[in-house]
Amino acid sequence: MIVHKQIDQLPQFRKAVITIGTFDGVHTGHQQIIQQLRDEAISIQGETVIITFDPHPRKIIGSTGKKIKLINTLEEKIELLTLQGIDHLAIVRFTEEFSRLTCQQYVEEFLIKNFHPHTIIIGYDHRFGKGREGDYHLLEKLSETFGYILKEIPVHVLNSISVSSTRIRDAIENSEIDSANELLGYSFFFEGRVVEGNRQGRSIGYPTANLNIEDEEKLIPGNGVYAVECEVRYSGPAGKHLKGMMNIGIRPTIGGNQRTIEVNIFDFTEDIYGRVLRVYLKKFLRKEKKFSGLDALKDQLEKDKLKAWKIWQD
Repeated sequence: MIVHKQIDQLPQFRKAVITIGTFDGVHTGHQQIIQQLRDEAISIQGETVIITFDPHPRKIIGSTGKKIKLINTLEEKIELLTLQGIDHLAIVRFTEEFSRLTCQQYVEEFLIKNFHPHTIIIGYDHRFGKGREGDYHLLEKLSETFGYILKEIPVHVLNSISVSSTRIRDAIENSEIDSANELLGYSFFFEGRVVEGNRQGRSIGYPTANLNIEDEEKLIPGNGVYAVECEVRYSGPAGKHLKGMMNIGIRPTIGGNQRTIEVNIFDFTEDIYGRVLRVYLKKFLRKEKKFSGLDALKDQLEKDKLKAWKIWQD
């Protein structure tokens, strides 16, 4: 997949079959649209083109502003779409100026001028242009003028995407990892840089990698203990997955009051301070709770580790 970030430097696509959307999560619902896109491109010997936006349009024109939380960062989305076999991904900078394009300008000066689409695949509920005045019917009307074919995404697929995206976000925030992973079609993951902690875990035999999440828009799971797989991110090919468990919470047993993310990687002694650690969530083990002391906490961590190992053995 070729990623295009400069809208004025796009190539001349071969019979471009395009669709437009945020594709947050690249989940099983999105994958049905991508399959439709690929099938259409194959039938006409064309190229698949996904148009997405950065930052998320709701951050510019919505009321949520900086409060928006996304299932995927932009880089994660690129990685996931690459796995879907797309030919081109165009990442369009979404600005206030762009949001003020009239619906006619959006079609003529943005879509036609830059992408020269052979086929546009879009949902009946797709809105665009200033005040979101553009819709499927306008695209249908203009298809004769500009010579593209317009195809509709089935209603049941659109409904599935809408329901799935909301359910996935809710499930992640509520620690319902089984449900989230099933809807995603893969294990939910996030990345953080390993930073210095208070080394309390080391003192009881459970050293942890303390993670700082650098993307403030990334959705983080609810507090609790999880069975996870980890991957230390280097500049080369992806490393092997390491098994472990993770705690997200305020660490009430030691009097903590700030939310932290700590990962205990099983049978691992490498110094990874400053490295980026990717964490794949496999199973929710239990809620965070306050114990009577460090001995009681250690006893529970031993039980958590056994439970996590059993998940992989099963």
